[in-house]
Amino acid sequence: MIKGIIGYKVRSYKDVEPVLMKLREHAMQYPGFVSAENMVSEVDFSVVVMQITWQTMENWTTWLKSRITQNLLRQERHLLLEDPRATAYRIMPTTEWR
Repeated sequence: MIKGIIGYKVRSYKDVEPVLMKLREHAMQYPGFVSAENMVSEVDFSVVVMQITWQTMENWTTWLKSRITQNLLRQERHLLLEDPRATAYRIMPTTEWR
């Protein structure tokens, strides 16, 4: 499993909610989508994160690079203080830590 994370520094997290919902709805239509959640920092309300779980890295990359995803990310630029940052993490079972 892959956790795709897009981090934002926003002017108002309330204003960015509609775009996050569109991104989630779009992701749900892609192969390999597992789940998604949006989070806002309790320490700094300008920090918002969208975390999407995918079956494979290829699923995450295909969605992230899609024309619709890129258009949605561009639409929110006026709501942001910085460009969004996207990264991915592989879930590592704790049994592998030994």
